[in-house]
Amino acid sequence: MPQISVLAGRLAAAFAFVLAGLGASQAEIAAPTGEVILTIDGNIANTNADGSAQFDLDMLMAMPAAGFETSTTWTDGMHRFDGVPLKALLDAVGAEGGKITATALNNYAVDIPIDAIEDAAPIVAYHIDGETFSRRDKGPLWILFPYDSDTKYQTELVYGWSIWQLSKLTIAE
Repeated sequence: MPQISVLAGRLAAAFAFVLAGLGASQAEIAAPTGEVILTIDGNIANTNADGSAQFDLDMLMAMPAAGFETSTTWTDGMHRFDGVPLKALLDAVGAEGGKITATALNNYAVDIPIDAIEDAAPIVAYHIDGETFSRRDKGPLWILFPYDSDTKYQTELVYGWSIWQLSKLTIAE
């Protein structure tokens, strides 16, 4: 029976994101049924909490996914990272603005210009090598770029946007 409720939760989350993808100006996003691991607030149109959109892992995994293999300056060797393209996440909440403030669990924050966000990069990774990763291992969420795919991702600025232990995104003008 628990598998049925997990499936039902994922289907509900997927349906909510389909509504958002249809361009509804005030589409509802399903409420999380598990632990909230990401909150998005600020200049967004689609919410499920008091002025914000909250997500659990199942909700994020129900969204369109992308992944790549890359090395990072923070890990040893090549790893496979999978997650939600940040652009798809912003589209789902109806984000409008000029910058995103990404905040980690320890309140470390970075500003990412919206115009730096591409369709497939960065991703909000929830899997490394096919597994979820703990806070100790930079999880549960990490903004990552495919660093090895293009030198444009190998700059101090882009590395600075690669925030781990991501917990909040705030959209500003």
